Amino acid sequence: MMHLKQALVAGVAAALMVSTPAMADPVDPNLPDYQRVSGISGNLSSIGSDTLNNLMTLWAEEFNRFYPNVNIQIQGAGSGTAPPAITQGTANFGPMSRAMRSSEIQAFEQVHGYPPTEVGVAIDMVAVFVNKDNPIQGMSIPQIDAVFSATRRCGHPEDITRWGQLGLTGAWANRDFTLYSRNAVSGTYGFFREIALCGGDFKPSINEQPGSASVVQGVTESINGIGYSGIGYQTAGVRAIAIGRNEGQFFEPNAENAATGDYPLARQLLVYVNSHPNRGLAPLENEFVKMVLSRQGQHIVFRDGYIPLPAPVADQIRERVGVR
Repeated sequence: MMHLKQALVAGVAAALMVSTPAMADPVDPNLPDYQRVSGISGNLSSIGSDTLNNLMTLWAEEFNRFYPNVNIQIQGAGSGTAPPAITQGTANFGPMSRAMRSSEIQAFEQVHGYPPTEVGVAIDMVAVFVNKDNPIQGMSIPQIDAVFSATRRCGHPEDITRWGQLGLTGAWANRDFTLYSRNAVSGTYGFFREIALCGGDFKPSINEQPGSASVVQGVTESINGIGYSGIGYQTAGVRAIAIGRNEGQFFEPNAENAATGDYPLARQLLVYVNSHPNRGLAPLENEFVKMVLSRQGQHIVFRDGYIPLPAPVADQIRERVGVR
């Protein structure tokens, strides 16, 4: 995981360096343009992350603009569905909002004799959402843990069950929480549990949802609602609150705070593929990955609400993956 965190901080910092406050589009102009090649046809399938579901769909639409005869199927039930799909060959791509676990990598190696290939494709921030009418401004990681977790491993001294314990007054003081979470197959669930709950357990009162959009919808419809998902799922009905590691030091979920590491819930989004160490990616997969890491592909990342990779990081990924 450490190499992902290092790439995250260095990557977002580089992206900010190539953009200015006047630029609305932070996509690195040094990213290569994707150029259509001949002889590309066939079928592609993607099974995995709900967080990446919309991105994969938008990339598929862009890829079809270059190759109208390529048929692409996308399923986004959760990151946990990606490893068995690419291990068993039922999908070409396994998008994940977390890194593969060692057991998942071992299962792939037992079948294929080599590990799966990890491709960083975008930078995301997991946001904690409250209803748009909720006045709270920020929370610390220990406070978030005490709201969502039954174990409080992050060190908060007491269980938090009312908004008043977070400083809200008046009618808010005695309101309890309606907690929304992704389900256990989700990479976002695993990431949030690891970072925001310090590896602890969720409260039994949590409302598990099958997708990130369902989490956001639940918070939208509940004045007491609080939930988490990728920042790209933000709507007008919710607010993404500032978060800090300690009380009184809260940081908004934006690219600058992800770059400095001040925002604690930043992560890299990944797509796993089966790439033979001697033969590399098959032509169809190679061109799709090349397009994703191009200027056009990263512009889609930006339009979908995530942080695009800067050219130096995308170059390193292409070289490591062996994209031709």
